[in-house]
Amino acid sequence: MKPIKMEQLKKLLIIGFVWPEPNSSAAGGRMMQLISNFRENGFAITFASAAQDSDFMVDLSESGVEKKPIELNNSSFDDFVLKLNPDVVLFDRFMIEEQFGWRVAENCPKALRLLDTEDLHCLRTARQKAFKENRIFELHDLLSEEVAKREIASILRCDLSYIISQFEMKVLKEVFKIDSDLVQYLPFLVEEMSEKDLLKLPSFEDRKNFVFIGNFLHEPNWNTIQYVKEAIWPCIKKDFPEAVLEVYGAYPSQKVLQLHQPKNGFFIMGRAEDANEVVKKSRVVLAPIRFGAGLKGKLLEAMQCGTPSVTSTIGSEGMHANLPWNGFIEDNPQEFAKKAISLYQDENLWMQSQKNGIAIVNECYLKDKYSEKLINRVNALLNDAESHRLHNFMGSLLQHHTLKSTKYMAKWIEAKNKN
Repeated sequence: MKPIKMEQLKKLLIIGFVWPEPNSSAAGGRMMQLISNFRENGFAITFASAAQDSDFMVDLSESGVEKKPIELNNSSFDDFVLKLNPDVVLFDRFMIEEQFGWRVAENCPKALRLLDTEDLHCLRTARQKAFKENRIFELHDLLSEEVAKREIASILRCDLSYIISQFEMKVLKEVFKIDSDLVQYLPFLVEEMSEKDLLKLPSFEDRKNFVFIGNFLHEPNWNTIQYVKEAIWPCIKKDFPEAVLEVYGAYPSQKVLQLHQPKNGFFIMGRAEDANEVVKKSRVVLAPIRFGAGLKGKLLEAMQCGTPSVTSTIGSEGMHANLPWNGFIEDNPQEFAKKAISLYQDENLWMQSQKNGIAIVNECYLKDKYSEKLINRVNALLNDAESHRLHNFMGSLLQHHTLKSTKYMAKWIEAKNKN
């Protein structure tokens, strides 16, 4: 492939909630997949964020991306974006669109505005609320959720939003009546796998222990490991006394670290230097997730590592297109424990579950299946953004009112900060 001349490159500005940490969270991995996709298709990328640098953030320059620190509620962003004059702006999460969308619309009105929702925050929030109130979540709960009003408004203001789960696509269309022209299904994007790839991975005999892995800044992960400790691990230890669980995750709080109990085979390991290596060496992933949204990166990673998993209905939601799971889907804690043990001990069951995982990866997540659609949609919108926006009157209405209200609130905050 011939190198693209600089003058031919379209400019993409990504405004991130945080700097990407692909080894800390699925969201970080997802962002790097998007960056790779746009880079391969002729975009010069600038990544801007108001977040503090972290020890674990990726070196964006290694991916050919320019890094730009910005400030919240500061007109210096206006000067920056006007000078950059991007063709496309991608907001990472709706809160970022709320902060910077009006500034982009005002200074670069022709720039295409994209939103990567990561997952539907309103769905996760409403499920978490129902869980804490000890009741069953219903889809109509979303209609009274404040986060839903903000998130749906953000989706309407943007030209296109990337939705990671088919279930969330259904929610947006059926509950919120979002026009299909405003959303695009875009799952995780990975390379194809074959059964030959399994031969390169550790065998059943060479693996040991159960594993859980997840970023502990994410509330569903903390809740999951509490649930494992209280309801599932005692059942596993009763029938399988020598069982060991290793719990890995970025940013463990003191309450997470206090669950460390080596005498009971329950080990809090902290951050994994290489999550892939940890999962490859483990025999079974445990992920009884009780609330959340989107797709679970830890479960896709397990499939890629040839590691079967036991998860919940919520954990598997939107992930496998009704193909057989690479292990078990179980919501009852006692049954969850039994199936985890059988998967751990039965080599034939374990190997079949591995193969199920490969089938899911190849059916649902192939980069080649979605990359071209992503870029084609962006190019089509770049060629006809004016017509597209004319058909999105509600978005224009919200953009008008939000620009006015958010603009003057931001200017008030900026003036206050100067005093």
